[in-house]
Amino acid sequence: MKQLIECVPNFSEGNDMNIIKQITNEIESVEGVSLIDVDPGKATNRTVVTMVGTPDEVCEAAFRAVKKAAELIDMSKHTGAHPRFGATDVCPLVPVANITMEETVEYAHKLAQRIGEEAGVPVYCYEHAARKADRKNLAVCREGEYEAVKERIGTEEWKPDFGPAAFTDEVAKSGVTAVGARNFLIAYNFNLNTTSTRRANAIAFDVRERGRTKREGHPITGKIVKDENGKPVMIPGTLKATKAIGWFIEEFGVAQISMNMTDISVTSIHEAFDEVCAKAQARGIRVTGSELVGVVPLKAMLDAGKHYLRMQGRSTGIADREIIKIAVKSLGLDELYPFDADKKIIEYILENEAKKGQKKLVDMNLTEFVEETASESMAPGGGSISAYMGAMGAALGSMVANLSAHKPGWDERWEEFSDWAEKGKEYHTKLTWLVDEDTNAFNKIMDAVRMPKGTEEEKAARAEAMEEATKFATMVPFQTMELCLGCMDVCKAMAEIGNPNSVTDAGVGALAARSGVIGAFMNVKINAADLTDKAWAEDIIAKGQAIVDKAVANEKEIVDIVNAKI
Repeated sequence: MKQLIECVPNFSEGNDMNIIKQITNEIESVEGVSLIDVDPGKATNRTVVTMVGTPDEVCEAAFRAVKKAAELIDMSKHTGAHPRFGATDVCPLVPVANITMEETVEYAHKLAQRIGEEAGVPVYCYEHAARKADRKNLAVCREGEYEAVKERIGTEEWKPDFGPAAFTDEVAKSGVTAVGARNFLIAYNFNLNTTSTRRANAIAFDVRERGRTKREGHPITGKIVKDENGKPVMIPGTLKATKAIGWFIEEFGVAQISMNMTDISVTSIHEAFDEVCAKAQARGIRVTGSELVGVVPLKAMLDAGKHYLRMQGRSTGIADREIIKIAVKSLGLDELYPFDADKKIIEYILENEAKKGQKKLVDMNLTEFVEETASESMAPGGGSISAYMGAMGAALGSMVANLSAHKPGWDERWEEFSDWAEKGKEYHTKLTWLVDEDTNAFNKIMDAVRMPKGTEEEKAARAEAMEEATKFATMVPFQTMELCLGCMDVCKAMAEIGNPNSVTDAGVGALAARSGVIGAFMNVKINAADLTDKAWAEDIIAKGQAIVDKAVANEKEIVDIVNAKI
């Protein structure tokens, strides 16, 4: 379950495609990073680039791109409609999956320090990464733009967080850069069954965080109410962390509400959709569908799909792709054009790129997998098969839970069974991943075997690599054991309280999980036997034996329950 972050650097060049290509080449040179989008703007003379990947690799790609931009772009000659103060104007990091904002901030600080020290570009940290409270707001950091850098950079108040604190010839050319950490932004449009921009605006003002101007008497033509400082008093909208406006789309002949969601952890896409629908209906208007502009994290779509499944009293422990279908239909994301999950969801984009040139075991159909296993190659082997057996066992447990949640007459128990289905799904998802991870572990050992062993230093390095690879290859099947044991809890519960028509399925699931435990333990023992660290090996084997004993006892208990019911 990889950590993923997004990086959206803005480069102060939007016309010379040769310069832009040289910068993006630096990003594409880093393995583990996907270049999602390159959006040059002529009027702004600015290019917005979007990349996604694992944190260390994204930071490496960002550094290379910032360094190249500083070499190629001369800020003393730059003009453009958008505010700017550096060759790389801003470089925000955004948590996408399996990573917290706090962790993302740490990466932002490391990146900022490296840009300042190695590339010689002054850096201000902003948003969540701000090291001073008054630098949180990007507009404050960039006040006066590039033209003000010369006077500001040497002052104590605006000394950069990292990098040179003087307006040298190099800084005059590169300008300064703002490195930040912020939440994921989503551009989300709502289609309306009206052509009235004014009515679309009214709904936008109802929901956007800023709301609308307060007026005396008539809400549109009345006199604007102002505070003691002479500023208009605002009536806040209902959705936090959103900005919205209404407009008319010539291409489709309808009005839309265009919304920017600045923090989907505060307001989710399904919450926004439901609220816009409610406010539109109150004004006699219907939301006919919606449109996500750009890419979206998988979690946002899964959260939406699960939200609507719960509203229907349906189990959420189904395949991710099925949950996404529910989200797409519920949000009307396919009204204007088809919603292609493989091109719109960040994790799927990365997954599909990773598949190029190689086929994972779990992507094979069952016949292909069986034939690959039976071939002369040493992998996949018993470890992968053990993980697959466990995954099948967990999947059977989820199946019984889902059937139970959908059983006529048991409607009031759908949530109970949905929770069990979710647990089963978590187990079979992780076990499916371990099918390929077991082969990867084998490959790590083979890589270590192939290391040179001529000199004493080479022998020592090879021995160390072999030890680490063997420990890794031992821990993979041990993880399989733990997960297979865990999924037996789901099978036991479904044998006891699940749909009685599927009790044997729960029993087969338990048998498969127990077999997964025992099979994986064989791999643990044979791999641990090659370790130099005998204490570590003895400890992991003892823990493994305890898991086997528990699994065997669980199997007997579950089979007895099943046999008593049939």
